Amino acid sequence: MSTDTHRSCKRCIFYSTVTGYCLKLGKRVADPDDPPCLKKGIGLSIVRNISRRLTKREGEHERLEQTVAPVQKHVSGGGSRSVMGLQLELEPGGESDLEYVPTGIPELDEALGGGFIRGKTYLVAGETGSGKTIFSIQYLLYGAMNGEPGVYIAIDEPTEQLTRGLKRFGWDVTELVREGKLLFLDMRTHFSKVYLHDERRRIEPRFVIESILRNVKKIKAKRLVIDPIAPLIYGGTPSDILYAREFLREMVFAIERQGNITTIMTSEIPTGSRQLSRFGVEEFLATGIIVLSLEEINGRVERILYIRKARWAPVRPAKYIFEIETGKGIVIKGPLTGL
Repeated sequence: MSTDTHRSCKRCIFYSTVTGYCLKLGKRVADPDDPPCLKKGIGLSIVRNISRRLTKREGEHERLEQTVAPVQKHVSGGGSRSVMGLQLELEPGGESDLEYVPTGIPELDEALGGGFIRGKTYLVAGETGSGKTIFSIQYLLYGAMNGEPGVYIAIDEPTEQLTRGLKRFGWDVTELVREGKLLFLDMRTHFSKVYLHDERRRIEPRFVIESILRNVKKIKAKRLVIDPIAPLIYGGTPSDILYAREFLREMVFAIERQGNITTIMTSEIPTGSRQLSRFGVEEFLATGIIVLSLEEINGRVERILYIRKARWAPVRPAKYIFEIETGKGIVIKGPLTGL
């Protein structure tokens, strides 16, 4: 679709209809029917980097669905694909039909070649206060505003307290929850019966998995966040690390078998530790790992985002400086270079 017939922010993947904020330009839009990107002469370059496709759903009108370039799917019969200026030759029958899910952070999506791979699991690891929850909520909000409902499983914080905090931050999710686009679950409320009433020493993973999938299906969710993952697996019985690893493996595989649920699980990294996860298996199960940290650079404490692992994406090892801004979330300022 050309820019001549598409001159409204309302149908742009970078525009938030809730906040009126443009993720691409990093500013609020005064009039969404008069896109500032086109005024500045950069609209065409943005449009060239977006792949648009029309989809038609039952009982719904046709809607425009956009994703950050390069295109969402690999060529199943071979051919080539360009990612961040690199030309990749694809073997016939290999790495086919991979669809990408935008994270809501444009620079990260660009670095990953389109975002997260649909239906896969990603680990967001970091110390306390590094931004893991903000990252996760931003991912869910972006999806909810672009036709992909999401479920957030709160482990360490009651959901009422969490949503109040989000409102103070500038993210009022009340309407999205009411419309069934977001669902917040408190582990203590939704999983306590499983843990408290089971007389055995260990909890069968299937009980937790079934509860998660039941709530995912309730709103036809496409995105899932478990924040953080370790306490959910333990279930109050932190006695057998091997059992916990099998629990996690079974849960991840069961969710990924659904095929269309893209999951973020967060992991707390103890300050000064080199570990990325509590059980030592999460990073192997995850398709990608994003590490958030706080680092002192030239006497200043900076927030750093590091793409530690990205399966099927030729990401160059690099760190990015980011800030957490009210009403916007994680905003990448640029690569960590020359400091």
